[in-house]
Amino acid sequence: MKRTYYMFNSGRLSRKDNTLKFSPVDEEGKDIPPRYLPVEGVEELHAFGSIDANSALYNFLGKHQIPVHFYDYYENYTGSFMPRDGLLAGRMIIAQTKAYLKKSRRLLLAQKIIEGASFNMLKNLKYYDNRGKDLEEQITRIGHYRDKLMEMKSIAALMGMEGNIRQTYYEAFDVILNHFVMEGRSKQPPLNEVNALVSFGNMMCYSQCLRAIHQTQLNPTISYLHEPGERRYSLALDLAEIFKPLLVDRVIFKVLNKREIQATDFEQSFNRTVLKESGKKTFVKAFEDRMQETIQHRTLKKSVSYKHLIKLECYKMQKDLLEIEEYQPFKIYW
Repeated sequence: MKRTYYMFNSGRLSRKDNTLKFSPVDEEGKDIPPRYLPVEGVEELHAFGSIDANSALYNFLGKHQIPVHFYDYYENYTGSFMPRDGLLAGRMIIAQTKAYLKKSRRLLLAQKIIEGASFNMLKNLKYYDNRGKDLEEQITRIGHYRDKLMEMKSIAALMGMEGNIRQTYYEAFDVILNHFVMEGRSKQPPLNEVNALVSFGNMMCYSQCLRAIHQTQLNPTISYLHEPGERRYSLALDLAEIFKPLLVDRVIFKVLNKREIQATDFEQSFNRTVLKESGKKTFVKAFEDRMQETIQHRTLKKSVSYKHLIKLECYKMQKDLLEIEEYQPFKIYW
């Protein structure tokens, strides 16, 4: 079974026969024993340190369809090496473009993305409200905002309503969390521990959505909620909205409330809060565990991992764009 590997140290990545060799160094530049990864067992790589590699290595990775996602010291996602888009199809690109150019079509898809995302946020709040956290006010306000989603007449208005929903949702974090406070969302830079985890987790979710899109015929640069722009895969941002409450926020609540990540796993750096390596490793493990969990899929009538749910979402969007079946966003039903 293939798996995802995370490289937290800086070092050199090279090929040794049919194996990837990662030769890391510690913070003082001293060599750490190398790690060997059989290429057949590698799904994707995440590089959190500075990686030294040559073009021959990337040719090897591309041949085996192994992407590499890069992050800087401050946990910002900086880009990805993606193998050649062998699945791209002209018919799908045309369908995606036509849907984007038709205002009503784009707006409807964007509305459905926010509908699904906000439904999943509400599910999280109701889960904790039922367990003694008083979240009735936030639940009511989000419900009020959701009632107006389909009335929005432009992407800008829809994004404004989404901002209201998310602001209200993040207010609830201070009630849900036992040992930390969020005190509102701060992104660039994250000003406290909770915001640092949210930013880190959102980037992890984004990279997973990008990987799923790459495994389908969808083009990741053509999106509907977020405006397509240069040098970004904005369709992955669209899909991530639906899955962040399920894959990121639930993990944050778990690792903080169970004290798996504590204040000592963070540090202040240049007026921002960043995760130490210990915190990154703990969160990544919890995130990977979540991705591998399974549910009984209502339609497919079989167990499906959370990771595979993202790819299924891509297939649903494909069917809508090709006018085979109307897109319905994934909503938590348990």
